[in-house]
Amino acid sequence: MKTNFIDYVEIEVKAGKGGDGCTSFFYDRFSHFPKPDGGNGGKGGNVIIIADENIHTLLDLQYRKRFVAENGHHGEGNYKKGEAGKDCYILVPVGTLVKDAQTGFILRDLTQPGEKVIVAKGGEGGRGNRPRKPATPGKLGEGKKLILELKLIADIGLVGYPNVGKSTLLNRISSAHSQVGDYPFTTKAPVLGRVEIEDEEFTFTVADMPGLIEGAHRGKGLGHTFLRHIERTKILLHMIDISESAGRDAYDDYLSLNKELFLYKPDLKEKKQIIVANKIDLPGAWENLERFSRNLKEKIYPISALKGEGIEQLLQAVKETLS
Repeated sequence: MKTNFIDYVEIEVKAGKGGDGCTSFFYDRFSHFPKPDGGNGGKGGNVIIIADENIHTLLDLQYRKRFVAENGHHGEGNYKKGEAGKDCYILVPVGTLVKDAQTGFILRDLTQPGEKVIVAKGGEGGRGNRPRKPATPGKLGEGKKLILELKLIADIGLVGYPNVGKSTLLNRISSAHSQVGDYPFTTKAPVLGRVEIEDEEFTFTVADMPGLIEGAHRGKGLGHTFLRHIERTKILLHMIDISESAGRDAYDDYLSLNKELFLYKPDLKEKKQIIVANKIDLPGAWENLERFSRNLKEKIYPISALKGEGIEQLLQAVKETLS
C-alpha cells in the first residue's frame, strides 16, 4: 500500500541577490560639475521556513526540491533605493527538524505553531554613487542544501510488534482511520488520532506507529520510520498480543521491543510506559496473562481492542498519567 505520509526530504534553498547600486549624476545650471545621485540597491529576499499546524506531512516538498527568493531591485537615479526582494516562505508541519545537509548542524527544531527560521539570508544591496564613491554591485544571497525531518508530537505513542492490534485500538478510541488487517505491517506510516473522554472533557493525541521488528534500531524494516516519532511522545502505550498467536511469547516480546527502543536512544528508558495486554478475548489469553504478570511484576491493562473490553479502565489510566 502506498502512503502519502512523508517525514524526510532534502531540499535546496537560494536567497535573493542584492540589487546593484546605481551610478547616476544630476546636472543643473547652477553647478559646474554633475552631482552623484545614484540610489542603493534593495536587499535580496530571505528563505524562511514556518511551522504550520494545518500541515501534517512533508509530501509537497517531495516534489518541489528547490526554493528561490526574489532578487533585490537595482537602485535608480535621484537617490531612489531599489525595492527589497520578496521573501520565499516554506510551510512545514509542527515538529520538523531543519538541518544543514552538509554539516548536519541543526538550524532549528520547529515545535510550536508559527515558529519560523531564516534558513538563507538575502544579499545586501549595493551602494549607489551618492556619497561620491563608485557604485557597488549587490551581494549574493546564501544558498544551502537542507534536510527536513519530521518527528510527530503526540501525548501517547502506541508501540508494539506488527499485528498486535494497535490500529484496532486507535480506531476504537479516536476518530482516526488507521488501516486494519491480519497481516504484518498493515500500518506503514504513523497515524495520529485525537481521543476525547467526553464526560470529563479531557482530550489527548495518540500516534499509531508502524510495527517494530528485531534490528529496527539499525533501520531494519520500518525501524527509523517508527523510532523517530516516539521521541516527542510523553508516554508509550506498549501493546502486547497476550493471545501469543503464531507461537510468540508475550514476555520475550516485551523485553525485545524495549531493547530495540533503548538501543536506538538510551533516553527512552526514562519515558513512562503503560503496558497493555490485547486480545484478552481469545482462548488461553487469561492463562498467558497470569504468566506474563508473574514475570513482569508491573501493572498491566488487559483489553480486547476488537470488542471494547477494558478500554474504559485503560483510558482512565492514560488520563491519570498525563494529568
